[in-house]
Amino acid sequence: MADFEKIGTMDRLLGVMTVASLVLIGLVLASVRREHIRVEYSISWLFSGLTLLVLSLWKSLDQRIAIALQIPDLAVTLLTICGVVFLGVLFAFSLRLSQLKDSSIKLAQRVAILEFRLDSLAGQSAANNASLRADAVGAQGTRVPLQPGPSAR
Repeated sequence: MADFEKIGTMDRLLGVMTVASLVLIGLVLASVRREHIRVEYSISWLFSGLTLLVLSLWKSLDQRIAIALQIPDLAVTLLTICGVVFLGVLFAFSLRLSQLKDSSIKLAQRVAILEFRLDSLAGQSAANNASLRADAVGAQGTRVPLQPGPSAR
């Protein structure tokens, strides 16, 4: 491919990256505004969009990065950087997802423990009520009046 075709292709790629990063930033901001995404999760997406925007607009930075990474093709460098940025975002969300799963498991265990305690208290209450009824009935089947409890006074 001739050098002028390569330059034109690179400019188109940078133009597409600029538009894509602006669309990403716009979607994230609209989602935050409509409360579809929480602000703390939108920060990593906004950072990614801004990183792509800076890379698409600052061509000399792209060239410096390509030289530092020793990658001769600038397009491959940009795709590599985009991949690394989005892998970072996915890793951050994986960490958060793991924390939420652990919290959910702990919460389910606590609910199970509370349900067990509630059931055992209900069983004890039923047993106490049954023994009070048995005490209320006399040996010959006559009823003995119960003393009113503290709540009845």
